[in-house]
Amino acid sequence: MVQFDTTYNAERLDEIRRAEEESLLRQLATQYGLQYIDMPGITINPEALTTIPEAEARAANVAAFERVRKKIGIAMRNPNRPQTKALLRRLEDKGFTITRYLTSTANLEHAWRRYEDQKHTEAVKRGVLDIDPDHITELMRSFKDIVAVRDHLLNIRTMNSARRVSETLETIFAGALALSASDVHIEPEEAGIRLRYRLDGVLHDVIDLERSIYTRLISRLKLLASMILNIVDEAQDGRFSFTVGEQTIEVRASAIPGAAGESLVMRLLDPSVASFKLANLGLNQTLQAVIDAELARPNGMIVTTGPTGSGKTTALYAFLQEVHTSDRKIITIEDPVEYKLAEIVQTQVSDEYTFATGLRAVLRQDPDVIMVGEIRDREVAETAVHAAQTGHLVFSTLHTNNAYAAFTRLIDLGVDPRSMGSAVNIILGQRLVRNICTHCSETYTATPEETQVIDRILATHPAPPAVQTPYTLYRGTGCNHCNETGFSGRIGIFEAVRMDPAVEEIIIRDPREHMVAEAAAPQGIPSMAADGVEKVLQGVTTLAELERVVDTSNQRQQTVPAVETEEDIDITNHIV
Repeated sequence: MVQFDTTYNAERLDEIRRAEEESLLRQLATQYGLQYIDMPGITINPEALTTIPEAEARAANVAAFERVRKKIGIAMRNPNRPQTKALLRRLEDKGFTITRYLTSTANLEHAWRRYEDQKHTEAVKRGVLDIDPDHITELMRSFKDIVAVRDHLLNIRTMNSARRVSETLETIFAGALALSASDVHIEPEEAGIRLRYRLDGVLHDVIDLERSIYTRLISRLKLLASMILNIVDEAQDGRFSFTVGEQTIEVRASAIPGAAGESLVMRLLDPSVASFKLANLGLNQTLQAVIDAELARPNGMIVTTGPTGSGKTTALYAFLQEVHTSDRKIITIEDPVEYKLAEIVQTQVSDEYTFATGLRAVLRQDPDVIMVGEIRDREVAETAVHAAQTGHLVFSTLHTNNAYAAFTRLIDLGVDPRSMGSAVNIILGQRLVRNICTHCSETYTATPEETQVIDRILATHPAPPAVQTPYTLYRGTGCNHCNETGFSGRIGIFEAVRMDPAVEEIIIRDPREHMVAEAAAPQGIPSMAADGVEKVLQGVTTLAELERVVDTSNQRQQTVPAVETEEDIDITNHIV
């Protein structure tokens, strides 16, 4: 008798059913007024997960995935299910504030599998999925510089293996938080494991760890970040969070395969230190007035440009906070959601929910303001332009070297240059420079070489500051407050191009960078180099730091338009 293998057909039917279920639940989520959530796309907090015993979670078709003290996020398949209602009531009686999400059966099963991870960690004092926040807080008090972190990591090498991994991990996080590091890099090499912190945008070596601890350390971090342990030859992303004192630290992790092992980078996101206010961005007086005017408009696109790590997301969040009012609906599409903003609907892209599909779905949600994390392809670019032309204020980012190149980039993505005049309000270019440490700052007289650079850039400034020569500049000598670097914190330097008739015409006719720059010169907005030099003369940063992030040696000499004085205007008005 002929035997037919029906395994493939059965698996295919299961996939179709799962897809149909997810599609239906996404539609129902809107009707219920809930947000649909993809569990594989988020990090499940072990503390939240174990708030509900596994048997109860399965019986009620729910999974708890995030928790901060008495606030808990719960995903469910059917909010009207009697067992679900009963469980939610019990949690509310215990004082929990519940945020409800809708999800599919497959997503719930993904979450329930994490209970098994918990069972394997009970024998260890602080298990694979746990970080001791009290110990991290204690360590943070003793870490004043990188040397202190290095010394502690050397001292714990004699610990037993299980405790050693936990102690190492907690030391790494405590040191990063104490020194205000933005990223932690764990890079395997043939001889050892290189641990580095990124402080104020610059990487600093901490210590070389032994290879004997590497595998267990990476496994611990991958479990924390909900990555798959046995996949070591593919890139993976994940995230997790932990609470230190009153702060909830979000960690975004990325692992990539390498010749000596997986390299893992963790970005630490602390909402309490985020500069989500327009006044904290470092806009110069001219650009501040321009941005205020553009944010007051009801529609159009505001695009920030710059490389990764130039502060684009922080700027967009500041814009969102500035335009947020109770009578406005604001929705974001991010990859991933870096910081959670109150009273703003934030969504995160996934395999099914891309920037393009998400943007189309968001437009059906009756928004007033939309933030698209990044314009990556033609579909997103065209949809964003359409949204800006139909009564929506749209914020987004592009990866270009400067503001002037953004128009060419949009055209390359397929946007009709003739539509930009009615869609784009302003393009903002930005970089981040390190602030001179206020505790060890000193003055000195500019060298002839520095004077030459400053003179050349000030010649392109539309309204150069009144300063005396020789120039008095500032620098940090290095102290305990800045880890002997001479810098502490960062601030933005900016340039911008507003859409006006001259810029609109040149975009249609010849959108090359220098042509756009010449057309925009009468707007009187300083370039990034000019804005940076202004901050150098104010003692905010150094010329060397400015030259690290901006090419000051090849500035295009723009003709600065003469600005009419009030006297000139009065005389002109009397000429017939």
